[in-house]
Amino acid sequence: MDILIVGAGSMARGIGTRLLAGGHPVHIADRDPQKAKGLAAELDGDATGHDIAEGPEDSDVVVLAVPYPANVEIARNWAAQLAGKLVVDISNPVDFATFDDLTTPEGTSAAEQVAQAAPGAKVVKAFNTTFAGNLVNGTPMDVLIAGDDDLSREAVAKLAVDGGLRPVSVGGLKHARQLEGFQLLHMKVQDQIGGGWASTVGFGG
Repeated sequence: MDILIVGAGSMARGIGTRLLAGGHPVHIADRDPQKAKGLAAELDGDATGHDIAEGPEDSDVVVLAVPYPANVEIARNWAAQLAGKLVVDISNPVDFATFDDLTTPEGTSAAEQVAQAAPGAKVVKAFNTTFAGNLVNGTPMDVLIAGDDDLSREAVAKLAVDGGLRPVSVGGLKHARQLEGFQLLHMKVQDQIGGGWASTVGFGG
């Protein structure tokens, strides 16, 4: 699969590292093309950097590795180009000042808003319960996946497996609400558990 990651921050680095390890070519797009090209050059593999103005081009998968609500804005601006594409939303709409609530309206999620903004896209929520450092370091962990399209969930699961991760499907995109709420709590307890933003989510058994 040919994959475009929108954003050039720590999560773009982490996800890009895992995708490249799985043998997938990766393109990085950012409003600062030099930042995108710099990250692509630092990644070990078939990666290129681009200006976000170039759009999703011919990529099969678009990973929105930008904060909420920028992800929704990009989806809206690219709605026509995203039709039929697999779009992965990784955002966590957390109130980072208090870690006490989500910033999305009640009864919805960031991922569902992305789907509404680009109604022709096949939107999947994934990677939002992972921390960037663990992705870069190759730490084993689970990736929780939510999406309404079965084949799209399976495609994201395959990407996770290729990158050395264990996918866990939780069902339809409505469950992105629970995934985003769960990650709020995961972030909130970092000091309490001494997690250092390096704890992982996983199911035993």
